[in-house]
Amino acid sequence: MKRILLIGAGHAHLALLRSLREEPLHGARFALATARAKQIYSGMLPGVIAGHYRRHEAEIDVARLAEAAYAEFIEGEVVKLDPAQKLVKLADGAELEFDLVSINAGSLVERTLPGAHFALPVKPYEPFYDRLRTAKLNRVAIAGAGVSGAEIAMALRYRGAAVTLYSEKPALWPPRAEPVLRRLGVDLRPAMPVDEIERGPVVISGTTTQEFDLVVLATAAVGQKWLRASGLPCDEQGFLLVDDMLRSVAHPEVFAAGDCATLRSGPLPRSGVYALRQGETLAASFRRVVQGEPPLEHRAQRVALVLMSCGRRYAVAQRGNWSAQGHWVWWWKNHIDRRWVKSLTV
Repeated sequence: MKRILLIGAGHAHLALLRSLREEPLHGARFALATARAKQIYSGMLPGVIAGHYRRHEAEIDVARLAEAAYAEFIEGEVVKLDPAQKLVKLADGAELEFDLVSINAGSLVERTLPGAHFALPVKPYEPFYDRLRTAKLNRVAIAGAGVSGAEIAMALRYRGAAVTLYSEKPALWPPRAEPVLRRLGVDLRPAMPVDEIERGPVVISGTTTQEFDLVVLATAAVGQKWLRASGLPCDEQGFLLVDDMLRSVAHPEVFAAGDCATLRSGPLPRSGVYALRQGETLAASFRRVVQGEPPLEHRAQRVALVLMSCGRRYAVAQRGNWSAQGHWVWWWKNHIDRRWVKSLTV
């Protein structure tokens, strides 16, 4: 019986567990190793911060889902992966053996910025949100104006904070996001990256210096340190390089999906929509592998829908060249998010 170890509970593995719950896979023994038994769904985190949801409404009980999928749940943080020995080591010293391993451990925010230790990183989401609940939030700076940084900026502004959003890029994406941010009163500073953070915290950007109650890091995504240290081929950001069947280009018994993986044939956006589809491919592939057949080739969609919440019950939608915004878009996003969480609820 094959031992299949799942590391992390991102969108891909959640979709895989949902598939195993609906249709158990005989001939394999699954185990899921992840840092938390419950986790906040990233798509609803801005709504939790803004107060539109209670925390429990946006939480996924990963341990119960794993149990319902007939997978052993192991709460622990991975610190080492040895693909040659087919061994994983956890922070508490426990060692896990596997025949196949699938990695869906997400990403971290880049922290090479001088003084980054004076700031609060947005990932992992659970300690980030816990800190927000007790922090003074009169004046908040956010370094990084991607979708995540912009959503958090608008959520905090909705709560009454004075928010300054620093962006390396001269224009934000989606294009409709910038006027919405300004209309809400976010102090948007395009083409003004944070150069350094000093005790205070104080943000230095070019020739400007400003003190805040809190600085949030929503900078570029990078891979987990233990993944790069594994010796598996990674890209420049530390994400595992995989082939079109979502396998490591060097170790075919190692699979990876979601934010922690980069397709060698062509990188995909690091989005939950793409990761979910990869999880569906993994589910089909493992069913084939257990029967002695090769895994499936993953075929990603060309474009995906992006829904950005805008503090109040208002949202922006973007798909290819089509875009929309309004209160109705927020209710549409709310329906999609709640449906996803409900599908994972046991």
